[in-house]
Amino acid sequence: MKSEVTLRKSLNLSQVVYMGLAWMTPMIYFSIYGIAYENAHGMLTQAYLLAFVAIFFTAYSYGVMSKSFPTSGSAYTYTKKSIHPYLGFLVGWALLLDYFFSPIIACLTFGIYLHAQFPSIPAYVWIIGLNIVLGIVNIIGIKFSANISKLFVWIQILFIAVFCFFLFRNITGDVHPLQPFLQTEVPFSTILAGASMICFSFLGFDTVTTMSEETKNSEKTIPRAIMIIIITASILYLVPSFLTQLVYPQLTFVDIDSAGFEIVKLVGGAALSSVFITVLILAIFTQGLSSVTSVSRLLFVMGRDSVLPKRVFGSLHPKFNTPVTNIVIVSVVSLLALVISLDNAVKFVNFGALTAFFFVNISGIAQKYIKDKQRSPKMTFLYLIMPLIGAGFIGYLLSLLDKDALWMGGVWLLAGMVYHLIRKRSARTLTVASRPIITSSGRPSGSLE
Repeated sequence: MKSEVTLRKSLNLSQVVYMGLAWMTPMIYFSIYGIAYENAHGMLTQAYLLAFVAIFFTAYSYGVMSKSFPTSGSAYTYTKKSIHPYLGFLVGWALLLDYFFSPIIACLTFGIYLHAQFPSIPAYVWIIGLNIVLGIVNIIGIKFSANISKLFVWIQILFIAVFCFFLFRNITGDVHPLQPFLQTEVPFSTILAGASMICFSFLGFDTVTTMSEETKNSEKTIPRAIMIIIITASILYLVPSFLTQLVYPQLTFVDIDSAGFEIVKLVGGAALSSVFITVLILAIFTQGLSSVTSVSRLLFVMGRDSVLPKRVFGSLHPKFNTPVTNIVIVSVVSLLALVISLDNAVKFVNFGALTAFFFVNISGIAQKYIKDKQRSPKMTFLYLIMPLIGAGFIGYLLSLLDKDALWMGGVWLLAGMVYHLIRKRSARTLTVASRPIITSSGRPSGSLE
């Protein structure tokens, strides 16, 4: 009898952490610097601190659910098993927006930056080239992807450390060490609005749950990895924002979109700014690599569950133990980077991610507090109060999405409902057609007498 090909458990804690940080991309601190600075009115330290608090509760819910269901389906699996399969399908369908459009954003941004550096080479050349490379690396195996992510994540961390060194060197003796926290002229509501936008810098910690079936001792490893990723990202965002606010209490930028490059040049001069673009491109590459890994695993689980066509999405390559068909499909879909705008791609990601985050918090309550009846005072706090706080924060962030994002997300969910209905009717028709017709003699039609 032919043995079933399964995902190979090969990842350890550090590799999972690097994959998560690669998806999150520490250099996003600079990519959104201008928009974040403008929305928070310069109070980036406070805004990042609030964003960390907001996202911590959802990260905790992911950790709880990954212990209960150590499989690779992420929010799709958690909602399906703790609440209802149909709602799980809709959450998984919404999550596909986040995961499908993340590699599109990586390819699109990669093409934009490299075309700016080398104007004679069209952006589509870089987009197609990156697609091919990401597909090949993912097909070879997740462990190989993790090792590449580790190298490029450390390059990003090193750059941020050098940036902080330059800032620290510019601190004068007459500056109060707590000055960033003593600036109270900006209303708290403004800082909170800035934090709501900055929360998107933390998106990506959840993707490691799609690697559960390829992770050793995943019940312990995945929750630990989630918390390490969140805390590490917070340090990488808070330290430079605190030092920048300390050295430059007030800043103005020529172009908000390129404010990250401007602040790097201001702090480190031409030498540091010349390195900036190279590191940023490497960061985009690692984000693309990790995002292709995540979406291909989500498609595999949905295919294995026959939510998507199993023969297409639920298979693994016998040699590489990777979902090669899914990786190829993701690479083809990522060619949308040739025609879609960055703004629309980001809106899709935000809608998908926040929808999944909201239902993971609700799933934690449904599974632990309601189904498992863990309702002691301590458990009530852990499995009811904390997830409710997380759901409240995420629900608030969802309400801040613009009308275009909500409209596009709603259309996508409607398409999912139609697909589910058609697939369900097709399955029912096949079931009825396969049933034998019973004749008046009591024998199935066509049977031998």
